[in-house]
Amino acid sequence: MTAATTWGLVVETTVGAGDRKHTEAQVVAHVIGSRQEALADLERRARTYEPTHPLSPERRRLLRTSDGFLLVVDGAWQSFVTRFAVAELLEDSAAPAPPAPEPAIEAPDAPAAVPPPPDESVEVVEVDADGVPVRPAWLGRTDLP
Repeated sequence: MTAATTWGLVVETTVGAGDRKHTEAQVVAHVIGSRQEALADLERRARTYEPTHPLSPERRRLLRTSDGFLLVVDGAWQSFVTRFAVAELLEDSAAPAPPAPEPAIEAPDAPAAVPPPPDESVEVVEVDADGVPVRPAWLGRTDLP
């Protein structure tokens, strides 16, 4: 059985303005499946994404690239870009540990009966697989309060 591929959905966006304008990236989600499924999820995110800059957008263009999408939003003074990329996850140092396999649970055997003693006047006590009597000894006793 082959493991499913995990894809990271990466958003790189322009933050700040003027001389402090720079690009920051973050992985916004993971998609387990095919690259096409990851791209479909990424496209939905790109179409609905509302960047913080520019404050008064004048034009919005969404372009498809080989690995995702490019959103260019023109403002009154500057253009701001957001890149949406899909990338295969190869390693993650903070990934949760895979769940440990659960130990196999053996089905209990049918309740066993204690073989009758040589004296036939003694009642046979039926016990379960752990040796616990199925019917408690006190049940039906008339000498108890």
